[in-house]
Amino acid sequence: MSDHKLLTIREASNCLGLQESTLRKWILQKRISYCKLGRAVRIPPHVVEEIISEGYREAIATGGGRDH
Repeated sequence: MSDHKLLTIREASNCLGLQESTLRKWILQKRISYCKLGRAVRIPPHVVEEIISEGYREAIATGGGRDH
């Protein structure tokens, strides 16, 4: 994603797989950063990337099988 293009709430919600209402709630709660251009609300792409990276968890390697 390029940092030059701000995302609409719809675009950001599609990237994250979340409902638009969830992002709107987070904006009202000031849980995420956003830009306000007049009445339009836009989300910088780096904010979407931060949400993804904060939620990312590495898989735990298991032994795969038992030795009998």
